[in-house]
Formats: sequence, structure tokens, C-alpha cells
Amino acid sequence: MATFVLVPGMCHGGWTYEPLTERLRLHGHRVYPLTLTGLSERSHLLNAGVNLETHIQDVAGVLAAEEIEDAVLVGHSYGGMVITGVAGRMPERVDSLVYMDSVVPQHGDTFWALVSDQERKWFMDVTETGHSVRPLPFFDSRATPHPLASLLQPIRLTGDLTGFRRRDYVYAAGWDGESPFTPVYRRLRDDPLWTTHALDSRHNLMRDAPDDLLEILLEAVQPVEAVQPG
Repeated sequence: MATFVLVPGMCHGGWTYEPLTERLRLHGHRVYPLTLTGLSERSHLLNAGVNLETHIQDVAGVLAAEEIEDAVLVGHSYGGMVITGVAGRMPERVDSLVYMDSVVPQHGDTFWALVSDQERKWFMDVTETGHSVRPLPFFDSRATPHPLASLLQPIRLTGDLTGFRRRDYVYAAGWDGESPFTPVYRRLRDDPLWTTHALDSRHNLMRDAPDDLLEILLEAVQPVEAVQPG
């Protein structure tokens, strides 16, 4: 039995993983689909001080409170920032990492710096408060404004993040236009320390490719026998 901790992307809550959560549980795994502070059912906690550190603490707190010592951290899009921070802070509680069409930051990176100009234009569409970014019009109706500070705060990492049992990257190849994550995928697919996968899907992999994702996640908890570029 594995323990999956699922971290959503911008403006989304744990509900975005509904197509996967129950199916993973049916396979006998523990699953924690999380909603980060200030979003979805936790949107009443949104304020100017909610940042990347807040979100890293959200996930780290669950690992500690639930006594999780074998977490498969899964992060979509912005969630890649969060799972990287958690892995750096609590490596003894993390088994492996799965990045789903997301950034893979280095020490000092911000989400703002790692995406394209198109995404940065969206980030400047802030709400009346000035401290959160509006969901895009085509997002799920449950999407809520995202804390701007979390996109601007640099990630602080110490230690070596290459020692986990496995690291997977899932790339969505079906974007309308250029994907901001193409450079990440191209860099990682030739790295023997990574297992990469390319899916013919748009960015919302959980909605558009749940069957493929389920297969990848189930594979991710198996021992690494041979790593083939995807």
C-alpha cells in the first residue's frame, strides 16, 4: 500500500483529483487530495500573507499529523513548487515525486519566473483586493482566486533532492499553443534520474486523461527496474 498526497494547481482544490482519488483507493492505497490555504473550501483564509511557504507548511503539516513516512507527492502545475519544497524539508517522509505538467524548481526560483509571458499576463489580472489572481474563464466553476504572493516568493531548498526512490514527470502534449512546460520536459526526458511520460492531453490532465494518469501513478509505486526516456 502506498500513500498518495495530491497537490492541485492554481485556483483549484482537492476536488480536482476526484477522477483519481477513489480509483486509487480501490487499488488499496491511502490518498490525501489536499486543498491549499486560501483556495476552494479554504478560500475564507485568503489574505495578503498567504504565500508559497504557507502552502509548503500545509502539506508538511499533513505528513506530520497523519504520520506519513512513505508519501508519493503528486503536484500539478503550481503544485510542483509545493511538493519540491516539502520534499526538501521532510525527505525522510517522502518516497517519490510525481510532477504533472508542472514546474520543477531549483533553489531561489519563483513560479512567476518559471512560466511564460502569457501566464505572467494572467497573473497580473488581480482581484479588487490586489493580493489574488482571478481564475481563468474556462476553469471549473469551483475555481477560486489564487494568492499572488505564492507565485512571487522564491523557493528555499537545502540538501540533495536526487535521492528519492523515483521521480516522474508527466507532460501534457495537447496544449492549444505553446506549453510553458515544454522546456522542462525536454530537459528531463534525457535525464536517467527521471522517468518521463508524454500524454496527448491538455493541461488539466486529471480531467482529460484520468485513465492514463491512473496507470502512471500505479506504476510510480512499483520498483524502478529500468528507466526509459518517455
